[in-house]
Amino acid sequence: MSTKDRIKERYSDTQRKILHHLKSGLKAGKSYFKSKYIASDLGLSPKEVGINLAILSEICDELDIRRWSYSNSTTWRVTPRAS
Repeated sequence: MSTKDRIKERYSDTQRKILHHLKSGLKAGKSYFKSKYIASDLGLSPKEVGINLAILSEICDELDIRRWSYSNSTTWRVTPRAS
């Protein structure tokens, strides 16, 4: 089974969109992401993003996702997970 097929099987559509957004941000050199900005970029609610990021922080093998701080919106620290 290809990596793409495993991702489709493991994550919801919303979670896949969020992961793609995070990976794109990492490639651009970002490490910190605010829920409200992810929500705005993806057409989701900040609450929906926060719930899915909390789930992804537990189940995602590719990225280390941690709730970092809260000021006007939750900030998440995202780094590639060491293999």
